[in-house]
Amino acid sequence: MAVKSFQGRRNPVKKEELNPALVSEYMTTKLITFKPNQPIADVMEILIKNKISGGPVVNDSNELLGIISEGDCIKHISESRYYNMPVDNDNVDKHMVTNVETIEGSLNIFEAAEQFLQSKRRRFPIVENGKLVGQISQKDILIAAMEQKASNWK
Repeated sequence: MAVKSFQGRRNPVKKEELNPALVSEYMTTKLITFKPNQPIADVMEILIKNKISGGPVVNDSNELLGIISEGDCIKHISESRYYNMPVDNDNVDKHMVTNVETIEGSLNIFEAAEQFLQSKRRRFPIVENGKLVGQISQKDILIAAMEQKASNWK
């Protein structure tokens, strides 16, 4: 005896196609930046006051020259003690990292997440036409991902 189905014909469920958010939609554009000739003690004060862990170093034309971080400042403090030198006698340009990885604002958040995993960085500057236009952090990627529909990720 054949089994008959009483459910009737079903239409396939269409999944909504997801267009992942772009880095440019979630990047921070109001950045605290530093100048290469700025005293390192000023940087430390700004990092503490603004509760940030680092920031881009730019010239007067807003071209990215490097990144200065809490780690760079701590290294300076350690070296100052070792060489018995005051903390405030050095400028940013002597302690910033100049080999800076950047990413494109046109990347989607999933591509950016992959870059974060590969590089082990906490933030990436975004440069367009040689000028610093923003920065994306790991937290920005998390926010963007939570706003996407997880069930539709492709």
